[in-house]
Amino acid sequence: MTKTLPLRERIQSQYAALSLVDRKLADVVLAHEKDLLAYSATELAAFAGVSKASTARFFKRLGFADFQAFRQHQRKGVPQPSPLAHLVQQGTRPSPLQQHIAQDAQQLQALADSLTDTRAQQAAKLLVGARRVWVVGYRNGYMAAFYAQALLSQLRADVHLLNEGSGEDAELLADIQRGDVLLAMDFRRRTRRLSQVVGIACDAGAALVLVSDARVSALAARAQALFICPPQGEAIFDSYVGAISLINYLATAALAQLPKKARARMAAIEQVHAQLDDLEPSL
Repeated sequence: MTKTLPLRERIQSQYAALSLVDRKLADVVLAHEKDLLAYSATELAAFAGVSKASTARFFKRLGFADFQAFRQHQRKGVPQPSPLAHLVQQGTRPSPLQQHIAQDAQQLQALADSLTDTRAQQAAKLLVGARRVWVVGYRNGYMAAFYAQALLSQLRADVHLLNEGSGEDAELLADIQRGDVLLAMDFRRRTRRLSQVVGIACDAGAALVLVSDARVSALAARAQALFICPPQGEAIFDSYVGAISLINYLATAALAQLPKKARARMAAIEQVHAQLDDLEPSL
């Protein structure tokens, strides 16, 4: 089974048991995951500040005969799980509705078991105290990013969706400064663009609040606040009920930290809705 796992998942499965030296190497490998074939074992060892012998042992621990075997594995590549791959394995027949709902409930319970209120309050404090809040999420992360921006913008000003579709990514990224916060959604079949955006924002001094399905990654290593929302088993389509619930809670926690300002902003927004007469009355 290990031989079929992508490199990221191999490292994640063993990270907690790794030595300090191996964790340094794991962090370097994940940080350079996109272009690992460009580096030798000696160069990776230098990046991590460890010996070449330690590097050789690290790749053996991951299940490779040696560094060359690892390079061969990277050349072949192992695609991220796709709905098509799951469809081939499972066919088109859906699981019973009650089982589907139970799996979503299990995902919410797993989030509850791993989440502490202290960590959520710390993230809310970052979102409240930031000069500006920038939100980003591509592909499967876009829905969660859009929802986060929609909620947070009701509580405070200067909440911006980075990938909002106008093609002005560079102009928006150029505005990020120290004192800002980037709220990023990092879910599998992830794009290379996300790591680029996070890198630019963090290098500019922004703090990172990361919602991800990967406990160990190059992005997770840069986060000031990390929340793990694992995907739903082997369902054909990943479920994001955990991420949506978490975002809702973070927005509520942020509201509690600035009740007067948030209430004033929400009242002003409602007044504009009344002037526009753009919302249908409740049934």
